[in-house]
Amino acid sequence: MALAAVGDPREFRDPVSAEELEQFETDVLAGFVLARTSAGLADGTIRGDVGHLEQMRAWFGRPLWAPAPLMLGPRPSASVRQDRAI
Repeated sequence: MALAAVGDPREFRDPVSAEELEQFETDVLAGFVLARTSAGLADGTIRGDVGHLEQMRAWFGRPLWAPAPLMLGPRPSASVRQDRAI
């Protein structure tokens, strides 16, 4: 069994710059492409997947991992259950 040194997750981190955020997004996208390539997917499939991710990123106008405040509300299924008194 191996032990790993882990920092305190509550530790405050300085805000990242726009350049650092762009580099992180590039690294994440490169990791996605490498994972899809190592899974044996065709180049056209990977290109299409990356294109879809870029379209979603442009549509949301923010990183995909940063949900909008409206996305954090109750799930639609919960409100439907309340309306139907299920």
